[in-house]
Amino acid sequence: MSAHQRKSPSRRQLAVALRYNEDHEAAPRVLAKGAGGVAQKILDIAKEQNIPVRDDPDLVEALAKLDVGSLIPTELYPAVAEVLAFVYRQNQRYVSR
Repeated sequence: MSAHQRKSPSRRQLAVALRYNEDHEAAPRVLAKGAGGVAQKILDIAKEQNIPVRDDPDLVEALAKLDVGSLIPTELYPAVAEVLAFVYRQNQRYVSR
């Protein structure tokens, strides 16, 4: 999950949820995306489900341009790999509690 709260009051918050099942898909997929209230709902669900959220303004801007259900394009692989590494680290911390 990637999110960003824009600092300017005229700009709205963005959030993009990703799903990656390496056994069934070649790349992560956009599961949900939204701005404003929809972004907040995505973040609320992530919090309720203990899904790690990473604040990455540049990545969320790029991901928000993709259609829901689409695979991440190869040019975004390096940035998304960083998000996945972050999620895996967070999951390991959660499991070891």
